[in-house]
Amino acid sequence: MRRRAHRRNLAVWSSSDRAGGSWLTRPTRKRRVRGFIRTTVLLTVLGLMRFAGGAWPRGRLVLAGVVLTVTGIVLRSQPAGVVLLPGLLLIFSAPLIPAVPKADRKRNSELTRELAAYSTPAQRSDLEATLDQYPAEDTSELRAILAHQALVGASPRIAGGGRY
Repeated sequence: MRRRAHRRNLAVWSSSDRAGGSWLTRPTRKRRVRGFIRTTVLLTVLGLMRFAGGAWPRGRLVLAGVVLTVTGIVLRSQPAGVVLLPGLLLIFSAPLIPAVPKADRKRNSELTRELAAYSTPAQRSDLEATLDQYPAEDTSELRAILAHQALVGASPRIAGGGRY
C-alpha cells in the first residue's frame, strides 16, 4: 500500500480570494513539514518506549522526566508549566539510582516464575512454613516476591496491564 500522490496543479474555479490565492490549493511545504513532524514524534515515542521498557533499568524515570519537561516547556506561560522542574529533577536523578546487574534481574525473573507455581493457599502456607525455618536475611528476597505476587493476585487489574 503506498501513499497517494498529491496533485499540485489544481484547477482554480474562482480566484475571488482576498489573499490572491485560491481556497482550493494549499502549499505543499506545510504538508511535508507536518508529515515530517508526525513521523519524527512517532519514532521518538516508539524509541522512548523501548528505552523505558528494558534497555535501561532507569529508563522509566527518564521517560517520565522527558514527558514532564516537554509539557513544562510547551505550557511555560500557563500554570501547568510548573511541571518543568519535577521533570528536570527526574531526568537528572535517574543516573543516581544504583543499577541492577543483568544476572540479578534474570535470577529474579526465574525465581518469580518458579514461585508462581505455588498458586493455592495451601501451597503458599506450606512454602511460608518452610521459609520460617530459615533466617530472615536468607529468605527476604523470596518473601518479597511472594508478597508482591499476593498483592498483584488480590487486586483487580486491567488485562494485559502487567508490570512489563
